[in-house]
Amino acid sequence: MSSSTAVPEPGPNAADRTHAAAGGDVDVIAIAPDPAVAEGILAETPLEDIFDAGVVDRAQAIIARYPVARSALLPMLHLVQSVQGYVSQEGIAFCANQLELSDAEVGAVATFYTMYKRRPCGEHLVSVCTNTLCAAMGGDAIYKKLQAHLGSESEPLGQNETAGTPNEPGSITLEHAECLAACDLAPVIQVNYEFFDNQTEDKAVALVDALQAGKKPAPTRGAPLTSFKGAELQLAGFFPEDERQYRTDVDGPSQAVETLRGAQIAQERGWVAPVAQDVPLPEVEKK
Repeated sequence: MSSSTAVPEPGPNAADRTHAAAGGDVDVIAIAPDPAVAEGILAETPLEDIFDAGVVDRAQAIIARYPVARSALLPMLHLVQSVQGYVSQEGIAFCANQLELSDAEVGAVATFYTMYKRRPCGEHLVSVCTNTLCAAMGGDAIYKKLQAHLGSESEPLGQNETAGTPNEPGSITLEHAECLAACDLAPVIQVNYEFFDNQTEDKAVALVDALQAGKKPAPTRGAPLTSFKGAELQLAGFFPEDERQYRTDVDGPSQAVETLRGAQIAQERGWVAPVAQDVPLPEVEKK
């Protein structure tokens, strides 16, 4: 006697549904999602209620930068995140309408890059580098410590999950990141893409505690800290028109002492890279 299965399985039995819900550690949760996981993602809200005339003007300004409109898609997705804190289905439709693309074309890009979030993000995005060198220097331990600190020992915060209410003050979305390109300062954390170098478990806990308390600690280098939405607006290419305010928002040291030390030693000792010599290509045997 046959019986149905919860999801498709090999064999003669029919399935109750034709898909398996995506897991919690999957970016593409808008595809056949569990309704509980998808809450807040698959809404039906008129685009004009979300993206007002000011956002449309900014979208058109982005498009005007490029000779081909579809080239504006990446900064356009950042613009959407600056409004909503993630890329919703409505955000995908907005980009598609502005660029005369299909929802599928926009969705393919939005789900390819991990910088575009498919669920509402916190006020701050905390990225812990867990690639090889950072991991060896303590990155894995820092990530696990923050998972337990922002969640609990029994229920640690998962990848791209948020402590607090998304978009609300003090809320934090945690993610592990693949190589933040700061191996000389490992282990590193980014908050809204600004660097906090030479981290330890205690430093990392103090950092997220400060963020939850509404503070904005100064990054080790780079621009002053802003919110995730504020960083997304900058990534879309929009900055204050006032020169002084612009400098206040974006100026900061872009390199560390450790990064420049090798070049300084080479200069002090007169080291120069050898000049490449042109050599003839080897003869290839004719067949």
